[in-house]
Amino acid sequence: MKLVRFGEREAERPGLLLAGGVRVDVSGSGVDYDERFFGGDGLERLREWIEKNCSNAPRVDSSARWASPVCRPSKIICIGLNYKDHAKESGLEAPKEPVIFFKATSSLVGPNDAVMIPRGATKLDWEVEIAVVIGKEARYVDKERANEHVAGYVLHNDYSEREFQLERGGQWVKGKSADTFAPLGPFLATRDEISDPGRLEMWLKVNGAMRQKSSTANMIFDIPFLVSYTSQFMTLVPGDVISTGTPAGVGLGMKPPVYLKPGDVVELGIEKLGESRQKVIAFTT
Repeated sequence: MKLVRFGEREAERPGLLLAGGVRVDVSGSGVDYDERFFGGDGLERLREWIEKNCSNAPRVDSSARWASPVCRPSKIICIGLNYKDHAKESGLEAPKEPVIFFKATSSLVGPNDAVMIPRGATKLDWEVEIAVVIGKEARYVDKERANEHVAGYVLHNDYSEREFQLERGGQWVKGKSADTFAPLGPFLATRDEISDPGRLEMWLKVNGAMRQKSSTANMIFDIPFLVSYTSQFMTLVPGDVISTGTPAGVGLGMKPPVYLKPGDVVELGIEKLGESRQKVIAFTT
């Protein structure tokens, strides 16, 4: 299944994306895509509900806003420098163990919402990534069992403010957590939809110019390893998001570096996970 959410902020409703790009409203099933849904039998119950009610479920107007396909999770965990070419362009050695940092859950927005430059920021950067959504509590999970704890996969743009991240001291979270810095979607593809998440083409354009073009096959640490590894240090609860890193082609790596400014348009996509688009806007109160 392809899970979507739609509607205005603070009034989002759950839906499904069907063949032909049709979205249907499944709020009549009594669910939303949160920790309780993923941690229980939500996916199976939704499959049963849609089999019985798909023909009668309301169709979503094409103009309706695409929201994050996941309700605000308990954690957004990010993996840094997980592509050798990205580590090289950043002037850093490829890590021997995954680099883990957090992104504030308040940064979560819909896939086509505007991205806002934070107050005082001058170095807004882009990062196309595949993210994993946890479907079953994970604690000290072996790599061989890691996939059992995955609900599905989703497109993510891990926006970064490089001055805040790298020049202001402390941890990377400061440059990763501004409002609008985590557009997720357009949909969450459940695990059965993606036979091999380790071999998906991915790309990102800025104002129509290709900046990132790679494949998830180029990750240093694959998805099962990342789920297992992260679970050694914290409990992963259903609905948690793990964003798995970005390939080369970010603004920081250009010579000289190039950063986003108001009016710029960022478009990105991953094979089988759809596309998203964000327009850059200046800070507003």
